[in-house]
Amino acid sequence: MKTHYFFALRLPDETKEYLYSWRRQFSLPFKRWVHPNDYHITFAFLGDADPKPLQKAVDTVKRIVEKTPPFSVQIDSIGTFGRKESPRIFWAGTKQNNRLFDIQKQVFQAAKEAGFQLDSKPFRPHITLAKKWNGDISFTDTDASGFLYAKPPSHVFQADSVVLYQTHLDRSPMYEEIVRFYFENKEGKESKGNGSVN
Repeated sequence: MKTHYFFALRLPDETKEYLYSWRRQFSLPFKRWVHPNDYHITFAFLGDADPKPLQKAVDTVKRIVEKTPPFSVQIDSIGTFGRKESPRIFWAGTKQNNRLFDIQKQVFQAAKEAGFQLDSKPFRPHITLAKKWNGDISFTDTDASGFLYAKPPSHVFQADSVVLYQTHLDRSPMYEEIVRFYFENKEGKESKGNGSVN
């Protein structure tokens, strides 16, 4: 089975639990609700990858992350992507954060320079909670659309690491953590996988 890789900001366990607890209040007919262990903020989607360029990207991202100080991220909004009548993504969003955009830009560039063809759409930091509206009627014709006005309580977390994930479509949770790099790793924390993808 074909597999995909992507770099993402890792969310702390307590943040995943917070989002999962909050979203459970909505009984919305989306085709798939994301497993809470799979919550993340994507930095660069690599797709299928040969070992050599993947290792090159990993080595560069490791250097970038370990010299970058940790920073706070605030979850403060929710919304959808796709047609209003039949949204394809239900997400939680973050407050404008220059640090988040800066590290994403560096990780994205590292992957591009390693040879990956990346999606050039502007970075819109979000955490996917559900996919593919599956209601019998239009989303906008149901009371469900009211959730867009029910912002989650503000939640702040400390961003501490970037992860290379591998996708397994036949599993749940479906994203496997391959390597993890900590921001400004002064404590000498071991990167999961020791930075190797081979």
